[in-house]
Amino acid sequence: MPEAVFAGLSGREMPGFVDIQVNGGFGFDFTADPSSIWEVGAHLPRLGVTAFVPTVITSPPEVAVRALEVLAHGPPPGWVGARPIGLHLEGPMISPARRGVHPGAHIVDPDVALVDELVAAGPPLMVTVAPELAGCEAVVRRLADAGVVVAVGHSDAPAGVVREAATWGARHATHLFNAMSGLDHRNPGVAAAVLTHDHYTTGLIADGVHVAPDLLRLAFLTMGAGRIALVTDATSALGTRPGNHRLGDTELSIEGLEVRGPEGQLAGGAAPMAHLLGAMRRLECGWADLTAMTSTTPARIVGYVPDPGNRVLLDDDLGVAATAIAGEVVYRRAGS
Repeated sequence: MPEAVFAGLSGREMPGFVDIQVNGGFGFDFTADPSSIWEVGAHLPRLGVTAFVPTVITSPPEVAVRALEVLAHGPPPGWVGARPIGLHLEGPMISPARRGVHPGAHIVDPDVALVDELVAAGPPLMVTVAPELAGCEAVVRRLADAGVVVAVGHSDAPAGVVREAATWGARHATHLFNAMSGLDHRNPGVAAAVLTHDHYTTGLIADGVHVAPDLLRLAFLTMGAGRIALVTDATSALGTRPGNHRLGDTELSIEGLEVRGPEGQLAGGAAPMAHLLGAMRRLECGWADLTAMTSTTPARIVGYVPDPGNRVLLDDDLGVAATAIAGEVVYRRAGS
């Protein structure tokens, strides 16, 4: 790491945040406009993020192909920002019963031909599927063979199916507890299998809205920082004022940190990564564990090796005072 990257500044220095589930931010939505990936990436350092995984929700295949093309083309000349590591396709092979705000019209049955199309266009870095759907085993195996991180999510599967999916190649879970079958003591579901099966890692939205503190603590005590990636699940509302936003075809309403769809269902996040870190800190997680959950674990999950000069400086209130990428300070808060 370059020495004295934040020379003259005081605060707690950490590796830059790696957020592996970002739907958009700063007024932009990747499903509606995949070309905005680089624009959002340019703004993310002010929130301490130095690398991220842009996420496209359930939508027609051409949206995913377009997003893969945007990444393949690379950034515009002179661009500086948080690096997009690769694309996460959250759907469209998910359970209608656990779709959340994902549009039902675009949900499809597991289809190896669709997977072949996506692999040829990219491949994507991560794909979220519901393993209980007929034909999903072949899809998971094809994705895993292509080096894609296969995540279980938006799923109503019983725990046994999730454990079996690990033998097909699934190894991650999308936003633990949310949009999945849970912890019923007689009929354990996805969440129970992920918590108790060492093969799985998971994303966890610790924004104070999506998961209650008791279950955040349960996840941490059960899985440890080496299996948990804090994720914002950020929507276009991240870094903007409250109001109306979109996630793909769906209108969203934002009040505080709550992002909801037209029927009142939760629809992604608006809290920055430092807010999630603060929530876990209040649960008495140590700094080594916080570093793991915000940087090293998510990077390992997606096979990303960060530049050692990717750093973030936090003030006493855990706000982002400065961010460096490859040893160069790219954001410094006014007055810091």
